[in-house]
Amino acid sequence: MTTPELPTQYTPADVETRSYERWVTEGYFHADPGSSRTPYSIVLPPPNVTGSLHIGHALDHSVQDALTRRARMRGHETLWLPGMDHAGIATQNVVERELAKQGMSRHDLGREAFVERVWEWKEESGGKILGQMRKLGDGVDWSRERFTMDEGLSRAVLTMFKKLYDDGLVYRAERIINWCPRCLTALSDIEVEHSEDDGELVSIRYSDEIVVATTRAETMLGDTAVAVHPSDERYAHLVGTTVELPLTGRRIPVVADEHVDPEFGTGAVKVTPAHDPNDFEIGRRHSLPSMTVMDERGVITAHGPFQGLDRFEARPAVVAALRAEGRIVEEKRPYVHSVGHCSRCKTVVEPRLSLQWFVNVGPLAKEAGDAVRDGRTSIHPPEMAKRYFDWVDDMHDWCISRQLWWGHRIPVWYGPNGEVVCVGPDETPPEGYIQDPDVLDTWFSSGLWPFSTLGWPERTPELERFYPTSVLVTGYDILFFWVARMMMFGLYAMDGEPPFRVVALHGMVRDQYGKKMSKSFGNVVDPLDWIERFGADATRFTLLRGANPGADVAISEEWAAGSRNFCNKIWNATRFALMNGAAVGPLDDAQLTAADRWILSRLQSVITAADAALEDYEFAKASELLYHFAWDEVCDWYLELAKIQLGEGLDHTRLVLGQVLDALLRLLHPLVPFVSEELWRALTGAESIVVAPWPQADPRYADPRAEAEVAALQEVVTEVRRFRSDQGLKPGQKVAARLGLAGSAVERQEAAIRSLLRLTEPAETFSATARLTVGGVTVEIDTAGAIDVAAERKRLEKDLAVARKEAAQAAAKLGNEQFMAKAPDEVVAKVRARADQAEADIARLEGQLAALGLSHTDGGKAYSLPRTGLPTPQGLLEFSVWGGARPDNPTDGPGLPVWFDARHWTEAESSGKLEGLPRKRRPEDPGIRRFAKIVRIW
Repeated sequence: MTTPELPTQYTPADVETRSYERWVTEGYFHADPGSSRTPYSIVLPPPNVTGSLHIGHALDHSVQDALTRRARMRGHETLWLPGMDHAGIATQNVVERELAKQGMSRHDLGREAFVERVWEWKEESGGKILGQMRKLGDGVDWSRERFTMDEGLSRAVLTMFKKLYDDGLVYRAERIINWCPRCLTALSDIEVEHSEDDGELVSIRYSDEIVVATTRAETMLGDTAVAVHPSDERYAHLVGTTVELPLTGRRIPVVADEHVDPEFGTGAVKVTPAHDPNDFEIGRRHSLPSMTVMDERGVITAHGPFQGLDRFEARPAVVAALRAEGRIVEEKRPYVHSVGHCSRCKTVVEPRLSLQWFVNVGPLAKEAGDAVRDGRTSIHPPEMAKRYFDWVDDMHDWCISRQLWWGHRIPVWYGPNGEVVCVGPDETPPEGYIQDPDVLDTWFSSGLWPFSTLGWPERTPELERFYPTSVLVTGYDILFFWVARMMMFGLYAMDGEPPFRVVALHGMVRDQYGKKMSKSFGNVVDPLDWIERFGADATRFTLLRGANPGADVAISEEWAAGSRNFCNKIWNATRFALMNGAAVGPLDDAQLTAADRWILSRLQSVITAADAALEDYEFAKASELLYHFAWDEVCDWYLELAKIQLGEGLDHTRLVLGQVLDALLRLLHPLVPFVSEELWRALTGAESIVVAPWPQADPRYADPRAEAEVAALQEVVTEVRRFRSDQGLKPGQKVAARLGLAGSAVERQEAAIRSLLRLTEPAETFSATARLTVGGVTVEIDTAGAIDVAAERKRLEKDLAVARKEAAQAAAKLGNEQFMAKAPDEVVAKVRARADQAEADIARLEGQLAALGLSHTDGGKAYSLPRTGLPTPQGLLEFSVWGGARPDNPTDGPGLPVWFDARHWTEAESSGKLEGLPRKRRPEDPGIRRFAKIVRIW
């Protein structure tokens, strides 16, 4: 294979589409059920056929892609199976809106023609998310793409319903369900979105002794009882009696029920069995009638003045009528409370008594709980298991019928004389029977996804090989809805084998401030926009860097740009290595330098730690580890050391560069597949990183001594760089220096230290102006003529004034008794931190000023005066100035040496003055204030 030449700049758009199409064409993502390799499988949670790739999908898919790419590199026969959900309500709504534009409704077409129209829409416009998955880099087996309404999955749905029916686990009954008056169908719990809405709380007097409160006054028309707690002495004498229901003239009983909370409100509640789930259960326990007072569109049907009013029109009308009768005790507006809305059309959901099909979940839910308790399936992170148990241990029967036309029609047929027959996929209904008009809940078919997509009810090679799947990756927000259903159905259909070994939960994607993303907040991120601007790898890496198990993921555009910069950093590093002959090949250990042994040792540690983090679904930890190793250690340190070694003719360095980058790129591949593929192929000339082996740590290269030596080198270089900066030297500015390395840990690293620090060899006339000791190393430098002392002093004095002002302000606050008494602890802590930082800045800046020294002129020649203890220039006298500045500009500063020409000193002494100071204030006088400004002798 010809090694491609890397462009000077990484452009994701030039790489991503080309690489992805090649991966698919070469069949790298295809799974072979006949393989002898250990299987690893994930079924993609099916996105809606109507959907587009949103940021939650992008996180979910990035995690799954990382897992399957790593598994494939580890030698597993890896299946990541894609597909789509038919999304009953959402898809039907889309097509109905299209018909409405033509002035038609589905009823104008009829059921069969409408379903055909939906299929046409699906083929023409549905499934665009599949193309978007390619842009993200999803390594799915496209040859196994499934759709919940395709022939095979439809057969599985009918088989499951028939099996449940025959086992007595599905039944038809009147129950309270979530009802959408706009979509005219029952809704599952997950299809109901709750929000805190402004409403009203109205207290109504039912009798002299009973007052009830409600947020839905119109439902009182359907009350059939008042309930109190059995132990509530206030109402004990009323239990068994009746009261007159206002506005209706009906008398309803007072019943005692444990459900009532005697501490809430008045302790008495109205009971409307046909319009409230809790009231329905009370009604069942007390054999109360259920009166439906609203139709399917939310219009009042109760006889009387309110009949024909919409529920929201009836509410104020009922309150007004009660007010007219003097029945209103109290009205609270606004009253904020949780209100359910249809997730598709945002209509307020109405609890409604309706004849529906249900799954008896009792035995199924018990088995789903037992499978986690006995370890057949583990939930990660483990602390989420409690929430799972809370759900499955108290699960209500599941309403599975929907009043739609698009979906799997319920395979139950009704005879002319009330006969009921359930028809399996290979059975024919009796002549003259009529099929149930409802379809099954979309979640019913989705619950079969882990095994129906593999060929169930047939025992296919795929089912035998890849079931149970290895892991389910999903958000914790649907743990209770979808995960529990898949667990129930999988265990039931597959003889106690759970659908997955591990449930790996991640959180929701939020903005950088931790706020939920919402169009109303204006903080929604479109991952396709990020892919276009920053690249797929940067988008994925941004998400994965925040993906801790079970925790929400905060992201921002700034972080996405940082991830793009990371990809560019890797690109530039590899390009540099290739330009300098980097190659992958065997190493001669005898040739390795301390720097080589260090980076190879660190690489082994990183391989072990990154692999462990990925194994434990800690993508944030793995991402951070690889980010800092690549940027901080490989790029910032080893590449710089490698430049020195290459300059010295150490050719083996090219092989070390190759080995380190080879392993690093393979470690990064599950997270950033595109850039790693392009660079790895250029580096190795091999087929594809997709099918390359996963890196394995080699204990031979573990070298604590080399790590300690380079750590010492890093400490010296870092401190001297800081010291250079403090001296006002620019990073690239060369300066003469004398190094004292004898006996230190970096005794053999003089060449590296001088190169990294831009330190030249000292000349014979070398005269040190500054000195630093760090890690047993002494560094003396000569800054004479290298910096503009006056300009640097001016800058430092300006910064010092700011720091002193900050310190004074903080000290004033901390000394203010009222502030300290009233301010919250966290505010006081921040002020203390400001004070500490200001004091640290003052000490640092004063030290830098001290290092600059004082200035002396002699015959037009300027001297930058060093710290006390350094050699005195020939012909000058030295004394220490213990006091402050000239009388016209007194300040405080450290004691510094001042040098004077002997002639001028004698002259100053004879005149009794030193820079304008009287003789009695000579420096020898212990009471003199110190000089902090330039002392100039002319």
